[in-house]
Amino acid sequence: MSRPSASPSSAELSAAMPLAFAGQRIGLMGGTFNPPHAGHATCASTAIRRLRLDQLWWMVTPGNPLKSGDGLPPLAERIEASRKFAADPRIKVTGFEAALGSRYTYDTLRFVMRRLPGVHFVWVMGADNLAGFDRWQHWRDIARLVPIAVVDRPGWRLRALASPAATSLARYRVAESLAGRLPVMHPPAWALLSTRLSEASSTALRRAANR
Repeated sequence: MSRPSASPSSAELSAAMPLAFAGQRIGLMGGTFNPPHAGHATCASTAIRRLRLDQLWWMVTPGNPLKSGDGLPPLAERIEASRKFAADPRIKVTGFEAALGSRYTYDTLRFVMRRLPGVHFVWVMGADNLAGFDRWQHWRDIARLVPIAVVDRPGWRLRALASPAATSLARYRVAESLAGRLPVMHPPAWALLSTRLSEASSTALRRAANR
């Protein structure tokens, strides 16, 4: 009978993470990336430019707790597709989150902040994610852990700003003109970033592929 595999050590988890140094400004952008598309690339490039990031970690997750995993391609396949799609060398595609044993953003953030206490992290997400952010586990705690950059998405700006999470965190919203300082701000702090909008979405691409 085969023995169950041992849980990965902290050293193994740390080695699987992209290399980072104290003082760097690093954006964290998570998702299933099924498949990666122009909207993801626009979100990443906007964050890198507007937040003056040294790196952006494109974290390919095992799955989305709020969605069914039926038909989700293997993690390795989605990582490979994302690496082919991410042209900017500052984008580091990684799947280290799978080794943590949890799919929740809050747990991932706590881990990386413990491992790299001298790094300035900022969570990056699309406006469509902000619209449903109040459904995320420990979403208020996430807002207290790291600054948040919300990148505009077609058709989502007004819904995102009217969402329960945005309303609750309204007093912590930072002017877009101060986005360059967001990664070093003490949380809670968040900003909505305007950008060139891409109509691409993973859902639409999957539907087209299945026709």
